[in-house]
Amino acid sequence: MSVDIQAKIEELTRELNEYNYQYYVLAQPSISDYDFDHKLKELEALEIQYPEFRDPNSPTLKVGGDITQRFNTVRHKWPMMSLGNTYNEQELKDFDGRVRKVVGDQVQYVAELKFDGLSISISYENGKLVQAVTRGDGTQGDEVTNNVKTIRSIPHQLRKGNYPPSFDIRGEIFMHKSAFLRLNKEREDNGEQTYANPRNFASGTIKLQDSGEVAKRPLDCFLYFLYCDNRNKLFHDHWHSIEEVKSWGFPVCEHSKLCNSIDEVLEFIHYWDDARHKLTYEIDGIVIKVNDFAQQEELGFTAKSPRWAISYKFKAERVETILNSISYQVGRTGAVTPVANLKPVLLAGTTVKRASLHNANEIARLDLHEHDTVFVEKGGEIIPKIIGANVEKRPEGTKAFEYPSTCPECGTPLIREEGEAVHYCPNEDGCKPQIVGKLQHFIGRKMMDIQGLGDETIETFYKLGLIRKIADIYTLIDRKDELVGIERFGQKSIDNMLNGIEQSKNKPFEKVLFALGIRHIGETVAKKLAQHFKNIEAIKNSSVDEILSVQDIGLRIADSIHAYLTNPEHWEEIEKLKSLGLQFEIEEKEIQLAGDSLSGKTFLISGVFADYSREELTELIEAHGGKMLSSISSKLNYLVAGDKMGPSKLAKAEKLQIPMISEAQLLSMINE
Repeated sequence: MSVDIQAKIEELTRELNEYNYQYYVLAQPSISDYDFDHKLKELEALEIQYPEFRDPNSPTLKVGGDITQRFNTVRHKWPMMSLGNTYNEQELKDFDGRVRKVVGDQVQYVAELKFDGLSISISYENGKLVQAVTRGDGTQGDEVTNNVKTIRSIPHQLRKGNYPPSFDIRGEIFMHKSAFLRLNKEREDNGEQTYANPRNFASGTIKLQDSGEVAKRPLDCFLYFLYCDNRNKLFHDHWHSIEEVKSWGFPVCEHSKLCNSIDEVLEFIHYWDDARHKLTYEIDGIVIKVNDFAQQEELGFTAKSPRWAISYKFKAERVETILNSISYQVGRTGAVTPVANLKPVLLAGTTVKRASLHNANEIARLDLHEHDTVFVEKGGEIIPKIIGANVEKRPEGTKAFEYPSTCPECGTPLIREEGEAVHYCPNEDGCKPQIVGKLQHFIGRKMMDIQGLGDETIETFYKLGLIRKIADIYTLIDRKDELVGIERFGQKSIDNMLNGIEQSKNKPFEKVLFALGIRHIGETVAKKLAQHFKNIEAIKNSSVDEILSVQDIGLRIADSIHAYLTNPEHWEEIEKLKSLGLQFEIEEKEIQLAGDSLSGKTFLISGVFADYSREELTELIEAHGGKMLSSISSKLNYLVAGDKMGPSKLAKAEKLQIPMISEAQLLSMINE
């Protein structure tokens, strides 16, 4: 039973991380919002019941998304977190109940339209736009300042106003429907690939490297949240901060509403569920935020979302069309994904030709037959999904689709491991999509981050026979003459690429381990393995049980890495990479604290403070050896209490007799 549960958790984790990458990086989502959220909630429920099997890199703990290789990476001063989603009104009422339990019954909400675009964070210094950064992975994103400056609605210099000397403002970049249809038609006429929806077009545009080309595409923006130091001294609530932001010259949506109850929020939702079709831009729901900033701070955050905000998503549109065929795609891990090829049909303003079917279980569940008439909907109005077949229109004598038993690329018999829904091609060293996919994975930003070498170049080099294995990438340094003359590959490009390959040899061991593309080994797992074993030989010489002893490593991960490193062909490749100068042992670094006056003590911060933000107090505590806890329990030594602390935390702290100290008392403890 536990093995099945662990396998299910690992399968959902892998699927959701891949969907996040497709949505945020490639701007090519392959699953509807509704289905993604359903899978995410299923994973959350399993992790709560079986926390021992939770992956430290679980999508329930982080914001989806990633960063492209083409822009400077910038760390957000204030993380760009995602919102929890719901599709039913009872869950909104439950959200209201949770809020009132923490902060009391005097609650106002701000209801805002949920724009279907690209999240952006824009920084201003003394009223001047100095930087614009995409959401990225929530912690850091791509700097796209020059591109954002081409958007006419975003001010480069603010008019005079009572704005702070330094602040960040968050918003959404989008494209109006009419501009999307016109530009997509131009692309189609020119034989270029069209975009699935305005959101993808806006995302693709803002990540173009030529800001002159960006300026030709009519993007727009709404801004909706302000961050600055000591914000509570300027404003008491979100509503008044947005009113003030509008007076500074920022584009703010006129359709937001201040609500005094959850019933007023529901009225707002009912109105816009119908009225959204009259807007010139796409929205896919409504965002609800607690208005009072002090109450927001009291409610706090989960690992990935604020507890003071939630989004309500509208139901998807549905149409009928004909299922022409099913094709199968092979990914870098060997996973075979079925794709439905449809008779083109207009759905939510775009023409739909394909839909993902996920796996064999989905095909069997839908009982799909050749030339079926199928119901298709766009969950979240983005990705088409087949939700069933109209059996009354099924032609007589048609056969049910059967999942292939061999790989559609190389003909190898497919395998399906116990507890998994996905079929795999085991021919990882001889199946083209897997070979190319692993090479592309290796050069990725979170892996070896090889500048000047992209996915298309990997494809070209593979076709030309220049590379077949990872080590071949590093032999290109000594094969410069073979690269000269390749179409669209000039001397400067070659020099930049070879320099990037050489520089990648300095990447630390955990990056190299992640880059190898070992199945089930994500970024966090690679880091834990590297820190525990210190070098690749120690991992190779360890038994499965010894690998299992590493925190958060499950049986499937342990089996996978043990099988990979004990494969003679894989180890031969690793030895080649070592001889070429790649790092296969960890470089230990000594961590230095500012002091140890809080060593051995645990803290929790609640409320609003006069001289420090909660983030600054957290940094001070950790810098002096203290440890932060996420909730009040018997393990807590001190509750650092500020103004407007929630009644529920106060009651629990008093019941457990937790010492409550002020900001001044904490500083005194540090100074001692």
